Amino acid sequence: MSAESTGLSAHLRRGRVTFRHWRWQRPFWAGLLTILGGIPIGYLPYNNVTFGQLAIRVGTTAGAGALIIGVLLGVLGLTMWYQSAVRVFAGVASILLGLVSLPMTNLGGIGGFLLAIVGGGMAVAWAPGTPAPDLPGEKAELPDGDPRPQGDGLDTDWPTPTGPAVSADPFTQPEPVHAGARADEETTEENGRHRAG
Repeated sequence: MSAESTGLSAHLRRGRVTFRHWRWQRPFWAGLLTILGGIPIGYLPYNNVTFGQLAIRVGTTAGAGALIIGVLLGVLGLTMWYQSAVRVFAGVASILLGLVSLPMTNLGGIGGFLLAIVGGGMAVAWAPGTPAPDLPGEKAELPDGDPRPQGDGLDTDWPTPTGPAVSADPFTQPEPVHAGARADEETTEENGRHRAG
């Protein structure tokens, strides 16, 4: 048997972690609230709501407008998920559609406009996160991009760093090195001087 489980729970755990990372890279909750706000706005004007024997019909003269607003809010919610670069436009558009739904659909589908406005505001306010910096002790790279090989002892293939010695006291300044004092600075390519002699 292997140490790693390959059953249903392992697949569910992997799917949950994958979904979590997908959700973190986009305004997920803003899109979800916008989609949920579009459902009552587009659905309730075409439906009869019954409470016992009391039938309530939320009919409007602009029933097609309610359906269009509901569908547009659903599309804007999906846009927030899959095209997060235009999240500000989608957020502002969903706020405006939520406000327009108030007079068009008899108070915006009984609260659907609130979900659309909150979802739009969350989309406008969302910003992608920045990657965490490397922690001390992690593998670092040299300025040219090549990682140093890891080993227990000194590796003779890699050059030792040259430069002024750093004192143990962090408040003391190192002695300044004058130009031409070191032999490696006296090259024509770096500073244009010629070595006499």
